[in-house]
Amino acid sequence: MGNEVRESPKATLLGTLAGWVMRLWCATLRFEIEDRAGLGKSDGIQGPVIYALWHNRIFVVPAAWRRLCGRSRKCVVLTSASHDGAMLARAVGVFGLGSVRGSSSRRGAAALVALRKALRKGDDACVTPDGPRGPRYSLQPGVVKVSEASTAPVIPIHVEFASAWRLKSWDRFHLPKPFSRVRVIFDEALAVPAGLSDAAFEAWRDRVEAVLRSGVEDFHEES
Repeated sequence: MGNEVRESPKATLLGTLAGWVMRLWCATLRFEIEDRAGLGKSDGIQGPVIYALWHNRIFVVPAAWRRLCGRSRKCVVLTSASHDGAMLARAVGVFGLGSVRGSSSRRGAAALVALRKALRKGDDACVTPDGPRGPRYSLQPGVVKVSEASTAPVIPIHVEFASAWRLKSWDRFHLPKPFSRVRVIFDEALAVPAGLSDAAFEAWRDRVEAVLRSGVEDFHEES
């Protein structure tokens, strides 16, 4: 029971509705997209990559990714095995993104295997490494493990909101105000080498975490 993927007609319906709300909401925003990774360039990254972003920034990223990559790349998003994860999977599906179900708390090993399989197939993968329950801005090691095992580089994604509401959830979820400006940065790729020692692995985990935290304004205040 603890390893099952939860799904229900209600979660499917609500997730799909949420996805269309996200899509319409994001259509009102003024996006500024900075492609430091070269994803949208003909001579840029060609192989699969792993996107990493904090859980509270996810609302605008599917729309930004679609604007930058269009139909040139395919991507799966890691969502939890819970009903909330089912809703998120359906929501990102509205933007043409696939999903892999699992998390550090449920079906973690199966989720990592599924991510590696998607990357081998040539799809990108997207992970919120402090989700689904936090602590906020604390990077769980799964994203580094997948990068090390697959040779797919990690691309940190930063989101800056000109004006947003912060919800009273564990992650202080950021909801941009309609018609506001949003800047989304696809940062330079971080290539995690294979065969790391325990100490080297932890050093890479710290490095990826530090890069992601560097994109959070007033990090210490928010934490």
